[in-house]
Amino acid sequence: MPADKRVKDLMKDIFEFPHIPYWFTIRQAIGIIKSAGLEKAPHQIVVLVFEEKYHLVGTLGIKDILRGLEPVYLRTSSNEHSAQEGDMALSLVWDTMFDMSNKELLQKPVSDILYPIEHFAGTDDHLAKAVYAMLTNDLFLLPVLEDKRKLVGIVTLLDIFNELSSPVA
Repeated sequence: MPADKRVKDLMKDIFEFPHIPYWFTIRQAIGIIKSAGLEKAPHQIVVLVFEEKYHLVGTLGIKDILRGLEPVYLRTSSNEHSAQEGDMALSLVWDTMFDMSNKELLQKPVSDILYPIEHFAGTDDHLAKAVYAMLTNDLFLLPVLEDKRKLVGIVTLLDIFNELSSPVA
């Protein structure tokens, strides 16, 4: 990794990512994610979630939504249910998981299911520091702060990978 490569060299503008306020419902977030182009790279679609003063509070991805729609039954210990009961319940759950008539779950605010932002990079941080933070915390993206407080961009693991794997000129 070139010693002079910094986070600011690879960061993207926050407006390149879909974003929503924290009070949006799961139903609204599903619409945003679907319109973001699932056919491109569904595992990389991340919606940024902001609060009133436009401070980033979290991210929301497909896995977060699936967990948010996961019925309570699936969260209980597998020891409490027989394999047959579990299979029958999973079958019923699967058939109704994205049934838009399931209004109670779909009306939950995304603040209930978002992945909170706990890790940041500075604009002048070396890319190695960003990679370390992303790998140790299983993150696809890392918010970039200027002066340790102002959100100025996002750096993604894919962009860093592309930078590292490109031939040296």
